[in-house]
Amino acid sequence: SRFLYSAIKAQSPKDTIEFFNKIGVKTKTERGNRVFPVSDKSLDVIDALYWFCQDNDVKLHLSEKVVDILSNDLEVIGLRTDKKKYTFDKIIVATGGVSYPLTGSTGDGYKFAGKFSHNIIDPVASLVALETDDKDIKELMGLSLKNVEISLVEGQKVTYKDFGEMIFTHFGVSGPIILSSSAHMKEDKDYKIMIDLKPALSHEDLDKRLLRDFEKYINKDFTNSLGDLLPKKIIPIVIKKSGIDERAKVHSITKKDRAKLCNVLKGFEVNITDKRPVSEAIITRGGVSTKEINPKNMESKKISGLHFIGEVLDVDGYTGGFNLQIAWSTAYLTAMSLGEE
Repeated sequence: SRFLYSAIKAQSPKDTIEFFNKIGVKTKTERGNRVFPVSDKSLDVIDALYWFCQDNDVKLHLSEKVVDILSNDLEVIGLRTDKKKYTFDKIIVATGGVSYPLTGSTGDGYKFAGKFSHNIIDPVASLVALETDDKDIKELMGLSLKNVEISLVEGQKVTYKDFGEMIFTHFGVSGPIILSSSAHMKEDKDYKIMIDLKPALSHEDLDKRLLRDFEKYINKDFTNSLGDLLPKKIIPIVIKKSGIDERAKVHSITKKDRAKLCNVLKGFEVNITDKRPVSEAIITRGGVSTKEINPKNMESKKISGLHFIGEVLDVDGYTGGFNLQIAWSTAYLTAMSLGEE
């Protein structure tokens, strides 16, 4: 985080919001300080940036692939594309990581950095959905949960907690709090997600709530008594995990049974087998080592005139605009430093 101090000071989140408002993109701030266009359309951001470039005489060379950065061993002197050779004394690499390769982030930045002996921290998926081998969980596909709390557990240790929204998918789990939890997962460890379906209630309060519902449905089958508490789709899985007979009459449910049910509701377990592929990740963790980049202007310490900004660097944050902020702040700092030169 210290590496980003100068960049965030040069272009703060407040500065970014003011900039986009000025060029016609109104923003809104949602839970967790996640900032979005009021329209919820990413195209509005793209269009506004495009016309801002046009208004400021920025030259765009489209459908032209950079294949090499040229140097004289002391400084950069230009680059070669698949169409021609250009002479430049400053080059900024802003190619992203290896997430979403359809957008152009195919790892070329690492190749360019490697040419000048930069150390590349292994790029891996971050902010990515998680897979499970639990067939019961996959049956919940499409179910979205709001206001739940998750704990990411490695062995017996809780390594991350978050509160918010998640969704069950055909392969496992996804959604904002799941994506953020993935940023805390190491590649060679075993994990599970524990979901507190009722985080606002203590075990004691949840037991009282169950007693009230059971009183209401006292002569019903157990499976028909949880509709006021849970989404219909998840009830059979919760019952299965509790070990209570779904056809048992509600009046026969014991205090011990209620304790089991509370444990499931406060700790609904999802075994995690893997992350989704890096091509599906929102961002890449890893990249060009920040130890080899000057944090005051994002210039390479290996060769003069070569700068690295954004996700190609080994910096990343949570979902919700934080990684875009890193990209814009490092870009702004670099541009201002080059302008001063």
